[in-house]
Amino acid sequence: MANSAQARKRARQADKQRGHNTSLRSELRTAIKTVAKAIAAGDKAAAQAVFSNSTSIVDSIADKKIIHKNKAARHKSRLSAAIKAMA
Repeated sequence: MANSAQARKRARQADKQRGHNTSLRSELRTAIKTVAKAIAAGDKAAAQAVFSNSTSIVDSIADKKIIHKNKAARHKSRLSAAIKAMA
């Protein structure tokens, strides 16, 4: 454990920030899963509606540097391609 007051405070701050980041990462995964479920259901219009909402969530989390911007772009690209591939 940290010995100085400064180190104890940094440990508290790091713990709080880790909790916040975990929450955002969970929100990201949920957004991706909702689009995947909509695609699996086969309703293209509903999938596009959910995708547009999820895109803003993914971008927001990438802007906060919880995930890398290229990872966000990769997720959006793959979901978009899956929606376009629907008949």
